[in-house]
Amino acid sequence: MAREVLMRVENLNLHFKVRAGDVRAVDNVSFDLYKNEAVVILGESGCGKTSLTKAILRLLPNNIKTYEGKVILRDIETMSMDDETYRKEIRWNRMSLVPQAAMTSLNPVLKVGDQVAEPLVIGGMDKKEALEKVKEMFKHVGVPVDFSTRYAFELSGGMRQRVAIAMALITVPDVVILDEPTSALDVLTQANIMNLLKRIKYEEDVSYILVTHDIATSSELADRVIVMYAGQIIEATSADIFFKNPYHPYSKKLMASVPKLRGEEELEFIVGKPPSLIGIDKIPGCRFAPRCPNKMPICEKQDPPVYPLGDDQVKCWLYEDKKEVK
Repeated sequence: MAREVLMRVENLNLHFKVRAGDVRAVDNVSFDLYKNEAVVILGESGCGKTSLTKAILRLLPNNIKTYEGKVILRDIETMSMDDETYRKEIRWNRMSLVPQAAMTSLNPVLKVGDQVAEPLVIGGMDKKEALEKVKEMFKHVGVPVDFSTRYAFELSGGMRQRVAIAMALITVPDVVILDEPTSALDVLTQANIMNLLKRIKYEEDVSYILVTHDIATSSELADRVIVMYAGQIIEATSADIFFKNPYHPYSKKLMASVPKLRGEEELEFIVGKPPSLIGIDKIPGCRFAPRCPNKMPICEKQDPPVYPLGDDQVKCWLYEDKKEVK
């Protein structure tokens, strides 16, 4: 049975202008998000993960050099919309965001219930009715109802994160983007938040894009994994394959750096550091080649294409014959 494509990103580019040159933060990125799917976007800091989410949500800074491509949500091409129409119809209504730092994203001088109710009130709902909806949502995400009259500083980190999730879900969006939602939390709270997200995914039929560098935590939620490196997608793989034996040499190294409960394998690391995104288009060959243990002569001369491997894909010369070399 064919899966329903909820959102399609096609040839998305987001480049910034800085004094040193052009930062190619998102460089010709394409992927599909299916209905009721959780896609995890993995990669080192500075690889373009957060910039990708900003490009999708059109949360853009002022120093844009290039912003082009397509983001199609249920047959609606959102990037061609004017700002006012996009704000009213798409952002927060059809796509919402759970930010990385809930404490800094919540207004310290407003009660959290009023903040969560705000999108509903702006949409025309009576404030009393909106606050009742907030209380229902708070029950759903595990926040005590009486917390709606409290301020953000009166809540623990885990509760603030649950409030941020409630705010993202209150308008019943199609897509929720989560930017490092558990990075500032202790291990037990991380597990609780991930269990909450899994439950909501199935109960609300929502699709997630989870941005993280935490491989272990992301495995709890992922249906599919997208690996970014130097502004590009280098692998898009089902979670079942990725967490057992990924395709790309970079992905293999990432997985080899994660401690395992069983076994005595020595943890590995990736030599060197990611390349600067400034002027990276001038570098010939594969962007991972200087750090790659499987480097071949062609890797330093020519950028590899994307090779399909069934429902998966990988951007690496090892798969030139399209056989699953693993």
